[in-house]
Amino acid sequence: MISRYTRPQIGAVWTQQAKLEGWLEVELAATEAWAEEGVVPAAVAASARERASFTVEAVDEREKITDHDVAAFVDVVAASVGDGGRAGFTTG
Repeated sequence: MISRYTRPQIGAVWTQQAKLEGWLEVELAATEAWAEEGVVPAAVAASARERASFTVEAVDEREKITDHDVAAFVDVVAASVGDGGRAGFTTG
């Protein structure tokens, strides 16, 4: 986006932070749906919702290793969730 032609409210939609927040919400919703189906323990879904976090900087650093944006994101978020973190996430 070219900042001088973009209103702040619209520009905020297209940031890396906003993109990754959207990805996180999708992953958490999928985890909760899997919990409803009995595929993922309900405690894992609840813990993921409570603890899942990331920073754009951490994802960018991890991507230098994985050479894949989604894999980097999943690695960072799974690490924030802790034990069982990968069990609840659909990608990676």
